[in-house]
Amino acid sequence: MFLRRRVPESGPLKAAVIGAGVLVDLVSICSPAITHADIVRDFLKAGAHVLVEKPIATTLEEAAELVALSREVGLVLSVGHQERFVFARTGLLDVSEIPQEITCWRQGPWTGRGDDVSVVLDLMIHDLDLVHALVPGPVGDVRAEGLVEYGPHADEVFAILRFTNGTIAKLETSRVANERKRGLRAVYADGVVEIDFLSRTVTNTTPRPLGALELGDPLGESVAGFVTAARAGTDALVTPEQAAQALETALWIEDASGVAVRSAQRRTGAGR
Repeated sequence: MFLRRRVPESGPLKAAVIGAGVLVDLVSICSPAITHADIVRDFLKAGAHVLVEKPIATTLEEAAELVALSREVGLVLSVGHQERFVFARTGLLDVSEIPQEITCWRQGPWTGRGDDVSVVLDLMIHDLDLVHALVPGPVGDVRAEGLVEYGPHADEVFAILRFTNGTIAKLETSRVANERKRGLRAVYADGVVEIDFLSRTVTNTTPRPLGALELGDPLGESVAGFVTAARAGTDALVTPEQAAQALETALWIEDASGVAVRSAQRRTGAGR
């Protein structure tokens, strides 16, 4: 049974109408991305397990602080990279072979949602999480270009990542496209796997069998997995370290695209 903790009586929690005196064991945070770090920090300090919508934060410093804090206080911190649950059902995350090249596309029309950050932190970060899950090791180089349509943040970005192991990942993400497209193509030495997330089809020419793409309820699975992890005191499917890694690559892409609103805390330029 969970212990009940008292939420802090001031700060962003109160501003978010959580209210003083509310007792919680765990919480799911679905606020604008720029508010994530402050709210997550306060809940962890209050003794609550936290599931936060992606991204984990909007700066590397914030992400590192949250990762360290969650480990220090011994509480579960997970991030809503829900595509991981969809992807996991195919069995592709269990394959030991590393792709030679990955192409991801995620496009859709403008909705006005998530416009407090760029399309990289809003949408592309889902694909970055999957790419990092498929390719171990660090990114060695990033090249990117972007388009601003409705505001100071990039609404469309194309990026090329070169991993130190030689894998190349190409990502194209837009929130101002005329139609919806979502897919991933992974090229291996012995074949190709292509997934269309809209038609729910998986094409596989590798010798390894894969399961069907069953979308199910990834949000529900994410929450249920988080609750199970909190009860057991173990990591959820998406760890805070993994979420911080996706954020690091996302911020590098933002800077390389040349159209992101920059922060003094972020690295600049297309290379490290």
